[in-house]
Amino acid sequence: MGTGQNCRMVVPARPPVRVLSFHGAARTVTGSRFLIETPEARVLVDCGLFQGLAELRRRNWKPFPVEPSDLTAVLLTHAHVDHSGWIPRLAAEGFGGPVHATHNTADLCGIVLPDSGRLHEEEATYAGRHGYSRHTPPLPLYTEDQARASLALFEAHDWDTQVEVAIGVWALFRPAGHILGAAQILVETDEGPSVLFSGDLGRPNHPVLREPAAPASADVYVVESTYGDRLHDDARTLERFASAIAATAARGGVVVIPAFAVDRTEVLLFHLRELMRDGAVPEIPVVVDSPMALSALSLYRHAIATDAAECRPGLHVDGDPFDPGTLHEAHDVAASKRVNEMSGPLVVISASGMATGGRVLHHLSRRLGDSRNTVLLVGYQAAGTRGRRLLEGERMLKMLGRYVPVRAEIVDVPGFSVHADADDLVAWLARAGTPPRIVYVVHGEPAASEALRARIESELGWAAVVPGPGERVLLP
Repeated sequence: MGTGQNCRMVVPARPPVRVLSFHGAARTVTGSRFLIETPEARVLVDCGLFQGLAELRRRNWKPFPVEPSDLTAVLLTHAHVDHSGWIPRLAAEGFGGPVHATHNTADLCGIVLPDSGRLHEEEATYAGRHGYSRHTPPLPLYTEDQARASLALFEAHDWDTQVEVAIGVWALFRPAGHILGAAQILVETDEGPSVLFSGDLGRPNHPVLREPAAPASADVYVVESTYGDRLHDDARTLERFASAIAATAARGGVVVIPAFAVDRTEVLLFHLRELMRDGAVPEIPVVVDSPMALSALSLYRHAIATDAAECRPGLHVDGDPFDPGTLHEAHDVAASKRVNEMSGPLVVISASGMATGGRVLHHLSRRLGDSRNTVLLVGYQAAGTRGRRLLEGERMLKMLGRYVPVRAEIVDVPGFSVHADADDLVAWLARAGTPPRIVYVVHGEPAASEALRARIESELGWAAVVPGPGERVLLP
């Protein structure tokens, strides 16, 4: 939360050459923002929120280095807020569109962005009421109304259809397999270089989505590295997940799962259904308490029912793949409050996935102090988030303006991540028909990005660089 505008830095007029610059997700995981400048246009690829450490979150309040009104277009890889969540702020500062995305990304942003605006407003109101903000009065980064207004800027496109997004700049969206609608974006310029942005890449074994399309040939690759130094332990993931739930149920406890509202909730429900059918997990109530997650769930159900091209075929032939038979949906505040009063055994899935805000904070505040309960961390936890602090063993956790003791069992199950791991990333790059001239490794903490850069050089023999924040490079 903040109180006013900062002065915008002075940037030169559009350059006489083609330039790529990195204004987010450079040596950090969140805030994806990559700017392509040509003599005729300025095109921003992704427009995400910084999350995690306070120093990173403060960047959300800084004006973009280029006047938003001078941006020609935004290209959006997918709907997660660290890629899309700064669009309402950019629009409020003068960007007039368009925002180019796939159909499902546009539909998901219609859910995600207003919810993000509402959460910003609620956090500011709560901070003002309880006096724990440094600012008077606390202001939201943007409002729900501003987020809804920004949706009018979206233009939705089919897969594998080339779109002219600016004079002499073309974009092609290809499946990335990360969440519904997630795309790799190939940007080509007339008589100039081409750049492939991986976006966030999914895994070959995603239970709902097809694997990522092979990388298109391009002069430059910009590739994510969230798990660039780690491998997912698929063999133990479901076993560890099922064991934690079964043990908690046996002692009458509640399992709280902070989960990203888009895709992670669907993946968890899919596996819970399978595990309950197999008897690995007892048939206990499962509550999804997140309006955004429930809205996204409807889009996933529709995509499966209509055999969307990016979904695995045949998922709808055996009933709802996301209902284990004990599913309860908490759509409103009253239902959410009733969940807080329910006793175990019980599973509660609620956003946000890194416990940075949302209804999950109320469930954690209610359940963390009881040793019968369990918190399952089922995805990446960025530095500075409550999820990371739980992962690192913190025994007192601040939320909603007060400290809560951590007595519940904390179980890390990172294999549920739908981010490609290090081997997946290298294998995806190796599928390229023609090697790029250079790879820029982004969207990772420094160690992860550096580890992937080193593997690209040693195993593929390609030039690779980890760019710094704000760095500008000429496109070859």
